[in-house]
Amino acid sequence: MGKKKKSSLKKKSHLPFRLNVVFFVVFLLFAAIILQLGVVQILNGEEAQDEIDRTENTTTNIPVPRGEMYDRYGRVVVDNQPLYSITYTPPKGVQSDDKLELAEQLAEYIDMEYENKLTTRDFKEYFYLKNAEDVKDRIKSEDTKDLTNGEVYQLQLDSIREDEIEGYDNQTKEIIAIKKELDKAYALAPHVIKNSDITQEEYSKVAEHLANLPGINVTSDWERKYPYDNTFRNYIGSITSREQGVPREDLDYYMSLDYSRNDRVGISGLEQQYEKVLRGTKEKVQYETDKNNNVVNSKVIREGQRGKDLVLSIDIELQKKVDQIIQEELLNAIGKAPYDNRYLENSIAVVSDPNTGEILAISGQTYNRNTEDGGSTFSDTSYQAVYNAYTPGSTVKGATILTGLHEGAIDTTFSINDKPLTIAGVPKKSYTPNIGWVNPESALQQSSNVYMFFLAMKLGGVTSMEYNRKALSLKDGTFSTFIYNFNQFGLGVKTGLDFPFEETGFQGDNPKPGNILDFSIGQFSTYTALQLNQYVSTIANGGDRIRPRLVKEIHEPSNSIEDLGPVSKDYGPDVLNTLEMDPSYIDLVQEGFRQVFQTRQGTASSVFSKEPYAKYRMAGKTGTAQSKKYLPKPDGDGYYGVDTLNKTLIGYAPYDDPEIAFSVMTPYVGIDATSTYNVSNNIGARIGKAYFELKEQRAKEGIKKDITEESEPSSQE
Repeated sequence: MGKKKKSSLKKKSHLPFRLNVVFFVVFLLFAAIILQLGVVQILNGEEAQDEIDRTENTTTNIPVPRGEMYDRYGRVVVDNQPLYSITYTPPKGVQSDDKLELAEQLAEYIDMEYENKLTTRDFKEYFYLKNAEDVKDRIKSEDTKDLTNGEVYQLQLDSIREDEIEGYDNQTKEIIAIKKELDKAYALAPHVIKNSDITQEEYSKVAEHLANLPGINVTSDWERKYPYDNTFRNYIGSITSREQGVPREDLDYYMSLDYSRNDRVGISGLEQQYEKVLRGTKEKVQYETDKNNNVVNSKVIREGQRGKDLVLSIDIELQKKVDQIIQEELLNAIGKAPYDNRYLENSIAVVSDPNTGEILAISGQTYNRNTEDGGSTFSDTSYQAVYNAYTPGSTVKGATILTGLHEGAIDTTFSINDKPLTIAGVPKKSYTPNIGWVNPESALQQSSNVYMFFLAMKLGGVTSMEYNRKALSLKDGTFSTFIYNFNQFGLGVKTGLDFPFEETGFQGDNPKPGNILDFSIGQFSTYTALQLNQYVSTIANGGDRIRPRLVKEIHEPSNSIEDLGPVSKDYGPDVLNTLEMDPSYIDLVQEGFRQVFQTRQGTASSVFSKEPYAKYRMAGKTGTAQSKKYLPKPDGDGYYGVDTLNKTLIGYAPYDDPEIAFSVMTPYVGIDATSTYNVSNNIGARIGKAYFELKEQRAKEGIKKDITEESEPSSQE
């Protein structure tokens, strides 16, 4: 009995011990948890809270309108026409389903053009979104294990049959077109969904429902407007559309300059040349988003400013008159000799201020013989003034005379008897043969080729004055000497025009002696109308080759619609080089040029020395060059050449105090069309008259200065 009781007491003592072990373990666990909480709260609490409150800052650039363009008298040449605009600014992480839902909502309020804008892929992507699970089931998982997500998606699209995407109604097509536009938008960057042909009703409906259209906004946009239509458009240039965006071949370049992919940029003409000025400064907005990509805050960190304005050197009124003059004279020339002038189709003219290099007008007109119903009789091809080079004929003889004088090949008393010259049995003569004795001035006045031939031979080391030569040899470097001197006038080199491209013409390489003689009379190398203008301007102003300019000033944006803003940059005359020639030699050539236009024996006196042109006291030089025009053979196999003439003219006025310089090139005049040989002379004479008549008219109206002479620069760069 006693033994039993003792055993029972011993067993009871084990229970409290076990409970104590359990309690101890629980205590340790709670202690560990409390310790861990302490570590998290004390050591990592701030980091944990940051993760909870994590946000991200993203900066977006918002485009601004481009700068405008004005002519020298303040007339708007390029404007921005305001437009209604509907934009979409997507948040980060937005899904395709969300965009489709948004497109379906927008389609209730706006009409969207879809004709010729939707592709088969667009329809398949829409079908996929509407039938995602079904399309996914068509592709077996074992077929996709080694493919990327993009490759899998393409397989899924390929599985959609043509019959499944046929028959969509117009409303659905509008939705697809809107969705396609929404897809082009980048996160937190405004993208234009529609900005043309937006009705007031569409604008109002969208504005009214903005609360239910996430990311959509109604705002204003712009498009380029040209008050003078196509006048001077070749030089104004063009910009891309929003659909085109920045040129893909230059994408990295533009992106490095803070552009967006869908920004409109200049791709030709002055729009391209002055892109950095015209583009303006984008508004920079910083968006703050939480970890769910919701925008929680935004602030403007840089105010936007529209592009700066350009004041052009162009007188748009004179420009229109020059265009008209060329058209009328071409029609007149073709009408007088329609068969002989069957290849004549265009003429080019450049008008400038020879003292500043400012281009006042630059024109080129092409006659369209085969116009369709309603087609234009003329096309504006003024780009030819800088793109197309032609043999200029005798207009270069001023440079030839100055080269000979400057290099010491001849002196001011050098005279020759102008009669036919024969070299190796080949006759070389002046256009008007047997002129008689001529000196430098009269050689220019009567356009003596023979005089220039002897000058070239003397430059090449030939001392004898033989008129019948079995052969001709010129010393090495003769052609290089000619080229160097001609380059000083701007002939054969870039003029420096503020334009994206210009042609320099053909100079030839290692020409034969006979070619060098031809070069001296403008029958070998080719030049542009702009090069000829710079050349005659250099002579007119006394020896300074000045860079031609299409832009006079850059102005800051104005807060007033009536006035230009302060001057940002003023482009004064830029002298590229000064002729290293005795001023008396230049005076001599100027006198020769005066005689060409104003004296009885001058080759242009029949036009310029008679009223109504004589009172404007113009001077210059005519030119005729043999040229071939190449036409496609009737069977389409290659080309054949026909003989024609280039009729050129350079001039300035008044001859004793030049205000304007002009060059005219009319290629492919018929060889037998003697009644139309004055086509370029008539154009040049009428251009001079138009300039001075406008000047007189403005003086009567009290307009004595152009707009840039009345403005003061705020800063000079």
